[in-house]
Amino acid sequence: MPVARALEEFAAAIGIDGALRRYGVITGWEETVGEQIARVAHPQRLENGVLYVSVASAPWRAELTLKRLEIIRKLNE
Repeated sequence: MPVARALEEFAAAIGIDGALRRYGVITGWEETVGEQIARVAHPQRLENGVLYVSVASAPWRAELTLKRLEIIRKLNE
């Protein structure tokens, strides 16, 4: 069994798999959205399945709104 799979099973067995997934969303933000967006948009919290992100300006908020389905898809991978 691959180590990654064993760790996933262990995390699920001790009940921390959800917390690890939420942590991964925050820590993997730049990898998910790319360097350019990560410079101006920062994940703040994940609450009830909703990711709250602060952005540098209204145009960037509009850009993230347009890309939201792509970002959600990448986060759910």
